[in-house]
Amino acid sequence: MPTFRSLFARRPARPVPALPAGQRVYAIGDVHGCARLFDALVDAIEADDEMRAGAETTIVLLGDLIDRGPDSAGVVARARALQQRRPVRLLMGNHEEMLLDALEDEAILREFLRYGGRETLLSYGVDPAAYHAADLAEVGALLRAHVPQADFDFLAGGESRIALGDYLFVHAGVRPGTALDEQRASDLRWIRGPFLAQDDGFGAVVVHGHTIFAKPEIRTGRIGIDTGAYAHGCLTALGLDGSERWLIEAQDNDGAITIAQRSI
Repeated sequence: MPTFRSLFARRPARPVPALPAGQRVYAIGDVHGCARLFDALVDAIEADDEMRAGAETTIVLLGDLIDRGPDSAGVVARARALQQRRPVRLLMGNHEEMLLDALEDEAILREFLRYGGRETLLSYGVDPAAYHAADLAEVGALLRAHVPQADFDFLAGGESRIALGDYLFVHAGVRPGTALDEQRASDLRWIRGPFLAQDDGFGAVVVHGHTIFAKPEIRTGRIGIDTGAYAHGCLTALGLDGSERWLIEAQDNDGAITIAQRSI
């Protein structure tokens, strides 16, 4: 039977989540075709990285580079160029999955177009009049003709999850109650309600995008950094180094982009 003293004894402090020593990560939320915000945020990340002590730095793109916003082609080109000059890892979001599946399935192509795919095609130079005059099969042909194979290959190389230290980086979230190494790719890219209903107990601190928050959602076991680049003009990155965490945000204010940074 517990004693009176034991009922009020202080519990051991919970370990602070951390990356392995010598590693630094910048995770970028859903870009959704907002190339100017992406450029500004990457510039801010590189300036921040330069000011800090030397480390093995990786930029993690949480997926959904494309769709909805005006310049998906530009975002993909910039992400590919960035990967050529520094370590960049890409997670496949549900929008990349839809794009790739749309190449083989007209039903998925229809959904892709409904959820921002039209803007992606136009960003690759598809003529708006030709797009609107085309039937579904013809739109599929336009997609294949205008998007470079190298861009398809880059997006197809997106990972489902990235584990680093005490953190797990995914696009959408994880299925509560399922071991991290048994998670389905569909959940990692699409889940919402069951994951967001829980704040902890995932087996790692989950860093994710997919669901838009007015400001980054910081919980004990999850950090959501999709702040609605295409909808609200704010693109967010999470910086991690050891147990230190900070946010860098690029905000579009009527065409003028400002950068804000704060520790969390």
